[in-house]
Amino acid sequence: MSDKQSEHPIRDGLVHAYDRMLERVRHAVEVAEEKTGPTLEHAIEDARHKAVELGEATREEAHEVAEYIRRDLHDIGDYLNESSRDFRTWFRMDLQLIEARILDLLSSIADRTRVELAELEARARAVGVWHTGEVAAPGVLACKQCGTELHFTESGRIPPCPKCHGTEYRRARD
Repeated sequence: MSDKQSEHPIRDGLVHAYDRMLERVRHAVEVAEEKTGPTLEHAIEDARHKAVELGEATREEAHEVAEYIRRDLHDIGDYLNESSRDFRTWFRMDLQLIEARILDLLSSIADRTRVELAELEARARAVGVWHTGEVAAPGVLACKQCGTELHFTESGRIPPCPKCHGTEYRRARD
């Protein structure tokens, strides 16, 4: 096996909840642009409550998904603060491979909340570990044990490392 693996994320109810909650966060951020609206944190919490209210996820699942969204958005904020690159380079893969809807959601949130994400940089540093079984946004994760890369073209559950069966990952950087 090579160091670069092309993996398809596992799709399930939590992945669907992640995508729906991300859509709600984007909508709240767009509304906030027009008037003084909720912060990113409030938008995530509102999306979490709505997922429970609509029966898309249990309270526990919605809490878990909200943490995944926070982690991914904070990591984007960290990346933007550390580099002078465009947000889209965060994915480290051909953008044509990433589901257009998810790319649009993440880029919209990142572009509109850049200042707020910058303020969350310190929190992002503590969030920099992804684990097997968690849901992650599209992009490249590298196994902390052996460095094998998993390429996510859409949101999905993180599998064990196909090379060493490790369970901890970090966001791959150039």
